[in-house]
Amino acid sequence: MDSTRVTEHPTSFDRPSTGADPTDPRGALLRTPVPPRASGSGLPAQGGADQTPPAAGEDSPGAFEHSQPGAEQAAEPDTHRPRPGSEGVPAQPDGGQPGGAPPDVTPSADGVSSGGVSAGGGQAGLVRPDPGAPAGAPGRRAASPDPDRRTGQPTAPGRPTPMRRDGDRLRFVGAATRRIARGMDLDEIVMGLCRATVPTFADAILVYLREPLPVGDERPTGPLVLRLRRTDRIPAERDTEGGFTPAPQPEPSELETVGAELCEVRPGSALAEVLRGVRPVFTDTPAARAALPELLGEDRDFALPDGRRAILAPLRGRRRVIGAALFLRGPERIAFEADDLLVAAQLATHSALGIDKAVLYGREAYIADELQRTMLPENLPRCTGVRLASRYLPAAETARVGGDWYDAIPLPGSRVALVVGDVMGHSMTSAAIMGQLRTTAQTLAGLDLPPQEVLHHLDEQAQRLGTDRMATCLYAVYDPVAHRITVANAGHPPPVLLHLGGHAEVLRVPAGAPIGVGGVDFEAVELDAPAGATLLLYTDGLVESRLRDVWTGIEQLRERLAATAQLTGPDHPPPLEALCDEVLDMLGPGDRDDDIALLAARFDGIAPSDVSYWFLDPEDAAPGKARRLARRALARWGMEDLTDAVELLVSEVVTNAVRYASKPVTLRLLRTDVLRCEVGDDVPQLPRLRQARATDEGGRGLYLVNRLARRWGATRLSTGKVVWFELNRG
Repeated sequence: MDSTRVTEHPTSFDRPSTGADPTDPRGALLRTPVPPRASGSGLPAQGGADQTPPAAGEDSPGAFEHSQPGAEQAAEPDTHRPRPGSEGVPAQPDGGQPGGAPPDVTPSADGVSSGGVSAGGGQAGLVRPDPGAPAGAPGRRAASPDPDRRTGQPTAPGRPTPMRRDGDRLRFVGAATRRIARGMDLDEIVMGLCRATVPTFADAILVYLREPLPVGDERPTGPLVLRLRRTDRIPAERDTEGGFTPAPQPEPSELETVGAELCEVRPGSALAEVLRGVRPVFTDTPAARAALPELLGEDRDFALPDGRRAILAPLRGRRRVIGAALFLRGPERIAFEADDLLVAAQLATHSALGIDKAVLYGREAYIADELQRTMLPENLPRCTGVRLASRYLPAAETARVGGDWYDAIPLPGSRVALVVGDVMGHSMTSAAIMGQLRTTAQTLAGLDLPPQEVLHHLDEQAQRLGTDRMATCLYAVYDPVAHRITVANAGHPPPVLLHLGGHAEVLRVPAGAPIGVGGVDFEAVELDAPAGATLLLYTDGLVESRLRDVWTGIEQLRERLAATAQLTGPDHPPPLEALCDEVLDMLGPGDRDDDIALLAARFDGIAPSDVSYWFLDPEDAAPGKARRLARRALARWGMEDLTDAVELLVSEVVTNAVRYASKPVTLRLLRTDVLRCEVGDDVPQLPRLRQARATDEGGRGLYLVNRLARRWGATRLSTGKVVWFELNRG
């Protein structure tokens, strides 16, 4: 969720219409009009312990209204007060018991839920009818036995009342903190605070958070800026009694215009002093009253009811203030008491600590995502004669990084190296080791070493990283000109080759020992790679789980590939991206025990008619001969428009090669979607582009290649080097 978005979430309480049943759970929170009575109708006489109040809907006005705790005992100390039924307990927004308690909690003997309080934060009591009053007169409320806790303000029937006992507050704090603690991210925690507070503790709440929120031990820079993160209140259509209204315009919502979205806390200001004090304060104090305009906006005509009807609570994390919460009550509700400051302090403390941990968790998730993104290739290269597709799935949302990787590395001669590996575990450590092994494999591939030599050096690198650094790896090199593939394996599951006709086979590749064992030899095999075939490389997370062994999973994978190929017919291979999705669909609910890396390669190859290959002796006549051979090949392919550029560039590259070479120089032209020219010699030193001086006789060949060619490069081989360039066709 965007941190700049301000939302208002009304509670789900409905106001009963005139004449509604007062025992309806919704009526515990809202004002219920008293229906008129006909003159002369009698009231039941005040009875003893066995008599209960009239049922809702009978001719008993004010039945089940809220009263002060202990009112019945004060009026009649010897009279047993019957326990109200469960239908008299107001329902809560989450469908549970009052105060956010679990739904299986039952009310106690005094009418208060053991998991929380009533929806208004108070205790539902009984109203005794006055025997001396005339018919139709409202009942007389019993006097409170605790005069010190009385506010002297009448409570409207059906409106929320504050918590009047310490036990109510403790139960509410317990239920509210459990609700706040259920949140994992920032928005869930703030929403839990709002939903637990409104309407049980307050009629409305405004939550401000620091922008940006500091993470861990980092020291914030710049001024302290608070942003209104979330608001919550009783809906305006159900709060017609008035209350805190900012302006005369109630549109679109009264609460939306209460506070400013951004607030910069100036050093030494009244708001800064209140936040520095950390403890919640009533807003009727001079310091808090002066801080409200700064928090809510100087240009806002904010009318707050008189008395202790608002609490400003700073939100303090582990080391610093990260925000503030403003709890508000309307004038029709009893004002906050001194003990309510303790409740606000508990809510603010638990919310701030939860927000602090959520920010840390979000930073860790961000680091994990960035680490995984940088460890794996962001985009697969476009290689000549082969099409590629890949997938990566983490083991779980909470473990977004792992030790599985895949890679496709272009090699000299239009070849491509296909790599897939798996480091033990799926943690940050596994991902770090995987990154080092992948970098080592890329470096070794750039040296054009044979696949078995690459695995041997990876094994040495794993031993240098530690004695318990184990991994499996499969390294394959595809040659599109020869239509052959060379594969070496280090304890990895074998690849599956899907032929054009729909037949899928598991390649017979020597398993070898995992990387990190040390002292073992690796063997490479060379296999056919026909045009139109698809090679699938994968990690064991795709085929192995607690419900099946690896060979059963490989057989299921082979059958899935064959079944998918039958859908497109024998002459058309299935689309590569759709094939990867079909392979992942074979995973069941219990098959995600490990992360999964998948690399699919479709072999298109290069036809022999699109390849021209020559050997040139290292002599002065070699550049002229290279120009003639290139001109003839272009004429045969119908690409005469590139003759001038190709002759110039071939002459420059061959001249540089024969100047230092002692063995024959190779020249190869490849016609694919581009025209590629490759010149090889036995000198390992790579040419470098430099700016020739005016007096130099040479040094301008590579400058011409750089200006005229689409791309160019040089790759060192075990037997020398290859310099290549590409030109766009047509």
